[in-house]
Amino acid sequence: MTAVTNQAINSLLAKGVRNIWYPICPSHFLGEKPISLRRLGLKVVLWRDENGAPVMLEDHCPHRGAPLSLGMAMGDRIACGYHGVQVGKDGTVLSVPGAPGSKLEGRKCVKSFPAQERAGVIFAYAGDALHPEPIELQFPEQLVAPEYSAFLCYCEWGGDYRYVYDNVMDPMHGTFLHKQSHSMSLGDTTATFQIRDTPTGFVFEKQGQRNVNFDWTEFLDTGVHWMRLEIPYPATGGPGGNFHIIGAYTPISDKCAAVFHWRCRKVEGWQRDTWRFLYKNRLEARHWAVLEQDRVMLEQFEPDANQRENLYQHDMGVARLRRAFRLKAEAQLKALEAAGQPVQ
Repeated sequence: MTAVTNQAINSLLAKGVRNIWYPICPSHFLGEKPISLRRLGLKVVLWRDENGAPVMLEDHCPHRGAPLSLGMAMGDRIACGYHGVQVGKDGTVLSVPGAPGSKLEGRKCVKSFPAQERAGVIFAYAGDALHPEPIELQFPEQLVAPEYSAFLCYCEWGGDYRYVYDNVMDPMHGTFLHKQSHSMSLGDTTATFQIRDTPTGFVFEKQGQRNVNFDWTEFLDTGVHWMRLEIPYPATGGPGGNFHIIGAYTPISDKCAAVFHWRCRKVEGWQRDTWRFLYKNRLEARHWAVLEQDRVMLEQFEPDANQRENLYQHDMGVARLRRAFRLKAEAQLKALEAAGQPVQ
């Protein structure tokens, strides 16, 4: 047995730790035909089964390696467009029309991913060899409680997905990068921070300042790696008070990340209709402008920027988050190694 190397840990982190759920794409991406996406270091195919539920497999026909996404979805299976090989939604080859009775039939040859559709997004579970069965998928209250209403904001940013996590775990950048924002122009430009542990993660927060600016952010590990934060809003932003933002980020490649943000507000009745109207007509463009500032900044980071840093007190949250991811990746690889499974 050999020790798990830094290279193996970094390789897993670049693709995303396993044994959790990841958001894959907004629901509207998935229509009548199969689609092909790159996620989690793999090329995957998605389609809807006979009940409209999402299905996700590796986009690779076990016969000759043709992309299954160029084939035909047939409910509980997909037929490869190259030679008609039919693969079920669990990755088992169900039929080889060109060679009936082929040794491929009945074999699970294609990697499959349990999938669910929730909160306007397709989620998939990425398990390793020791944890193929999905864990429970739990959501922050802002995405499930009836008193909240949310809009999904989806985009793709150039660069490593971990830089997106770092960005959200850094409340101080709001005071500087977003200082012209209608919601982040107030508050001190210096702050002392503290870390507060929670049952599902931790909160990184400014001491002595709340409901003024981007004053805290929270990491939650509940089957998905969520980020949660709160932005104060003036009365001109409509009813509902502060915005809650729920984020989750999925690696597409080492040069691209899928970014999911839900903009949530606690509103009911006529106030819900009012704020949703205001959001689409006044606030959404402002939110996109703030996100665009983040995107432009992060896309100009060098790939090794996080190897040449000089962190200080307000970076404690970033350091804690990186350590949490690294420890999880290392533990997964050590468990695979101990079980005699390949460690890549």
